[in-house]
Amino acid sequence: MADLVFKEPVVTVNWLKNHLSDENLVVLDGTINKEFDACLMQIPGARFFDIKNKFSLQGAPFPSTFPSAQQFEQEAQALGINKNSAIVVYDDKGIYSSARVWWLFKAFGHRNVAVLSGGFPSWKIASFSTEPMKLYTGEKGYFKANLKPDAMKFFEDIKIASKNKTHTIVDARSKERFNCEEPEPREGLRMGTIPNSVNLPFTNLIQDGELKSKKEIKSMFLELVNKNEPIIFSCGSGITACVLALGAELSGYSNISVYDGSWTEWGSLTES
Repeated sequence: MADLVFKEPVVTVNWLKNHLSDENLVVLDGTINKEFDACLMQIPGARFFDIKNKFSLQGAPFPSTFPSAQQFEQEAQALGINKNSAIVVYDDKGIYSSARVWWLFKAFGHRNVAVLSGGFPSWKIASFSTEPMKLYTGEKGYFKANLKPDAMKFFEDIKIASKNKTHTIVDARSKERFNCEEPEPREGLRMGTIPNSVNLPFTNLIQDGELKSKKEIKSMFLELVNKNEPIIFSCGSGITACVLALGAELSGYSNISVYDGSWTEWGSLTES
């Protein structure tokens, strides 16, 4: 049987159910702020992708900081992931931290990865089988990380992009947070926006936990930015910015990147 290869960055629960036995398929539970618990349920055969403890730079001042290529490669191999793996990522909210996992793999050169639209909630609504959460104990994989430098942007990049308007910076936070009408959920973090940024709340792309139609999502992006212009996505801490990156790729945009530290870093290191 030929290896499974994704044509688009999103798959449905029906598609996944029909492909669970494909030889090169790896299903990852990318739920953030989750610890291993055998009382919790998962999609059969899923492997827990621990964003906070395994796939973020430990000891960094800001949450979910982009890991080194060496760290990412080692942890991906520990999950039995190979260079030819077709990876489907889900989370327990529908579309949330799974998009961050998708973007991390792309940032390290692995393109054959997709997000499960609707995630675990849609899987359960469809009454598909589940199993108790298990730690992966299989063979080590041979995944190789190949960092794509433009995938992630950092503080100095954003200072230049914001000042010189070299990129359209799109903020995925709520309209209220973007407009400083609602305090930031992170204690001690000031309200504000990155200068010269625009707002597209990531929730606008989602309905009932699943991505809206490609046509609807594409129209949202076309209202903000030309298809050929470079885009940087930001949010609170670099998680939901990846939902916008997912929507942009689905809409045919290719010159896209994510600001890793997002508003948590920018609001902490700047005063206005």
